[in-house]
Amino acid sequence: MLNRLSALFANLSVKAETDPEHALRLATATLMLEVAHADLNISSAELASVADLLHKDFELDRTETDALLQEATSTIEESVSSYPFTRCLIDNLSVDQRTLVIERLWRIALADNHLDKFEEATIRKLADLLYVPHSAFIRAKHSAQAALQATQRT
Repeated sequence: MLNRLSALFANLSVKAETDPEHALRLATATLMLEVAHADLNISSAELASVADLLHKDFELDRTETDALLQEATSTIEESVSSYPFTRCLIDNLSVDQRTLVIERLWRIALADNHLDKFEEATIRKLADLLYVPHSAFIRAKHSAQAALQATQRT
């Protein structure tokens, strides 16, 4: 297990050195999928939300988005910790940018119109690991809820 963990850290570290933008995208996608899987039931709405957010936020085409999702899925299956992904975001993003990531995680959790307690706990844990202040964590949740309500009205 220690060898697998070391290999995962080394793999993400190498990717961060060779293509920091890809490492950032992969870390973000991995955390998004972690939230979607938190309740052990990833809905089609949650998966579509992950794909849509990655597509828009990183300006990827659908082929790139699908490839990133496949890579993130494989990465999650191999990982034993969120640390390498949160570390990548801490090292490369400001607090405001990390708060935006938390807001995106809330959008994914709310995409199926049901906030599971495990999804909320996962987002809370990730916010702590990303050093996002609690007040920003709450603002991100409210922002995601408002965005969801706005899309449901249209």
